[in-house]
Amino acid sequence: MTKEISFESPSFKERIKGMLGVDFYRLFHTPLFYIFLAISAIIPAMVSGMTMMTPPEGGEAVALYSNVWQIIAAKEPLYVINTIADYANMNMVYIFGGIMVSIFIGHDYKSGYVKQLFTTHALKQDYMISKSLVCAFAIVCMCASYFVGGTVAGLLVGYDTAVNVGSLILAILGKMVLSLGWASLFTFLNVIFRRYFGISICSSFFFGTGILIIGVASIVEALSLPTWFLNAFLYGSSVNACLTSNIATFVGAMLTSLIWAVVYNIAGTYVLNKSDVY
Repeated sequence: MTKEISFESPSFKERIKGMLGVDFYRLFHTPLFYIFLAISAIIPAMVSGMTMMTPPEGGEAVALYSNVWQIIAAKEPLYVINTIADYANMNMVYIFGGIMVSIFIGHDYKSGYVKQLFTTHALKQDYMISKSLVCAFAIVCMCASYFVGGTVAGLLVGYDTAVNVGSLILAILGKMVLSLGWASLFTFLNVIFRRYFGISICSSFFFGTGILIIGVASIVEALSLPTWFLNAFLYGSSVNACLTSNIATFVGAMLTSLIWAVVYNIAGTYVLNKSDVY
């Protein structure tokens, strides 16, 4: 009696587990990842500890911040930026993260990894999901590095430490969960501009700054309209994760991140299925 050999296709769980294993291995063995972790710690430390500004009425320059946690999140949702202090918080990580994702995915195409991958692994959705998850993990690590660098610098300078601890924690967690949505966006952009490495980096930088939402917000505020609907977008939700955050803020950030992650993964899969990915 002969034993029949079965050649069953691997399940979704097995496929994703295999791709995540490869992508995490590549991430942890890529110096770029550690370079961006260092950048994420150094930049807030420099901004918090060294940046000075001259008061509008003139006189001697004063420190940009007065509180340790202002480098982590704004005091309240600020959709329109008035000074660098309004902008220079953990949201900057999304800019660093976008550039890192562009370089990380760009290497897939430059090295020929994608051609080899799609020759033996035909499901493009697995590529999108794996890259989004791994890059989201990288951005979360950069958020943690940013928190350490900014906090240490603020404490060394002697800034005030008064804060609602619960709101601070929820603000940080809110910005971290948004990493999934941002990573999915950056992966999608790099799939679109896969043949144009320079454009992919510029597009990730552009969207990471949130310029579009800031522009819309300036018009909305000029017309004295409500700004709450901006929270339905990644940058708006990132802004809403501030030092007055509550559970609703965190849940909103989580839902926003998940929805946009699904949208960008579906769109990216469609692009890959309809295009020559080599």
